[in-house]
Amino acid sequence: MSGLKLFHTTKGGVIEVAPRLAEAEADVQGLVEAHMETLLGVRFLASEYGTGSVHGGRIDSLGLDENGSPVIVEYKRGVDAGVINQGLFYLSWLMDHRAEFEHLVRDQLGATAASQVLWSGPRLICIAGDFTRYDAHAVSEHRRSIDLVRYRFFGSDLIGLETVASVSGAIRVTRRSRRKAVARAAAAVQGASMVELADTVDEALLGLGDGVNRVEHKQYRAYQRLRNFACLCPPQRSKVLVYLKVDPKDVDLVPGFTRNVTGLGHHGTGDLEVQLRTPRDVERAQDLFRASYAAG
Repeated sequence: MSGLKLFHTTKGGVIEVAPRLAEAEADVQGLVEAHMETLLGVRFLASEYGTGSVHGGRIDSLGLDENGSPVIVEYKRGVDAGVINQGLFYLSWLMDHRAEFEHLVRDQLGATAASQVLWSGPRLICIAGDFTRYDAHAVSEHRRSIDLVRYRFFGSDLIGLETVASVSGAIRVTRRSRRKAVARAAAAVQGASMVELADTVDEALLGLGDGVNRVEHKQYRAYQRLRNFACLCPPQRSKVLVYLKVDPKDVDLVPGFTRNVTGLGHHGTGDLEVQLRTPRDVERAQDLFRASYAAG
């Protein structure tokens, strides 16, 4: 975002909208908390949550993401070398106080959400004016799920969020693994089983670009950048289902291949269902995969 330029178009030409930092950290926190599900794909639970007299701290924001993973969000107005360590400190506290967190979820979101909290991948999202290359390196060395997100305000009513670094505690995707994904997808044959087809889809989604994290859920696999962009369900007897964050209204729906599931109950997140039966279907779906990845 440091190189991003935003312009307002008028009949007389274009006017650059200069980026700026918030006047105070609380301005960023208040905006994100008010629209957390839209901006981060996280349901808001609590603000300035106290960790008790022993720890003597307050977590900026607590939330629950689309897959049921606990989320801690820490904010800094500008650059702060301590934001990652501070967040990791709170993340350790959270893992030691699971029952307390689940009680909070029950109070805010209900018993069903509380019973489905996914403790295998708690997340830390750090939102700041900027990060250093040392911050990005530090994140890569941790085994926790951490997202570094840079913000900028534009004018009086625009905000931009850019993921600077993203690491999942569950799986780390490298260039080598992406090359392997492409090779295996190319080697798939017409007679491949649905399990093999699901593996091909898995590798295609992981190979879309940097910063793709895979989260194992009981009913599906979620693929996320900052938010979920795809969910892969366990293979059925004759097809594999993938749900994408693509607006079905923007797609020429093909019966037996794509379906609008807006408002229909299903596992995972996304309003566009893609039905895959052969490796050729996976090739046909690549543009949809890329569009959903770009939106994530």
